[in-house]
Amino acid sequence: MIKLVDLLVRKDGTSHEEFVDYWLDEHSELAKDLPGLQKYVTSVPKDPEKAGYDGVLELYFESTADLGSAFDSEVGQRVQEDAAEFVDVDEGPTLIVEETVQLDELE
Repeated sequence: MIKLVDLLVRKDGTSHEEFVDYWLDEHSELAKDLPGLQKYVTSVPKDPEKAGYDGVLELYFESTADLGSAFDSEVGQRVQEDAAEFVDVDEGPTLIVEETVQLDELE
């Protein structure tokens, strides 16, 4: 399983609350339609000023090829264009990782 992890920083002129509202209520509806997406997780820091970012995004795909195809698709292009409206895409790191679960008491 391949996971994209993105630490998101809001654009200047947008409050943290506005960022979260748009991200969770509007943008996430677009992102859910990414082809090949297996799991989609959003996390909001309790204290974003101390954290230095406004959200953590996790997208799961079967392979890096599936991840690439998702963002090359028409839906992927719309998702990226929409994100650029409220996310400072030049800030915050993006990681593509292979997840290894050491313990999961929830499953």
